[in-house]
Amino acid sequence: MKNEFEHLKLENQICFLLYAASREMTKQYKPLLEDLGVTYPQYLVLLLLWENDLLTVKEIGQMLYLDSGTLTPMLKRMEEQSLLERERSSSDQRSVFVKLTPKGYDLKQKANCIPNHILSSTGNSDQENQYMKTALVQLLEKLKESK
Repeated sequence: MKNEFEHLKLENQICFLLYAASREMTKQYKPLLEDLGVTYPQYLVLLLLWENDLLTVKEIGQMLYLDSGTLTPMLKRMEEQSLLERERSSSDQRSVFVKLTPKGYDLKQKANCIPNHILSSTGNSDQENQYMKTALVQLLEKLKESK
């Protein structure tokens, strides 16, 4: 007979498995990012800015699922590290644009090996990693839709 509370076991929680896997994945990044002098969330900001030369704080927050209370202090620290510059829009004082400095751009070359290193640490084939990515994107989309 199945226990009526089986679904409440920690091992059966998808959210816990995602949380634990995310923490372990982030641990894999730590020594690599220490070489760059950035934290994992800062690395995510760099990834966005390497891809998009200029973004608003609001756009970065939306793309990274971060609120301004978390994002603004992080961007301030990155600006103090001379990795990026923030500039208030002249046409809309509520909008703040973010762009990389030359030092921020230079980190791109140093970071080039990180994705392959991380993917190889999973021990998965390229096909398995692609399947996982697809499944996670679908999950994220469904969760956004269910709000």
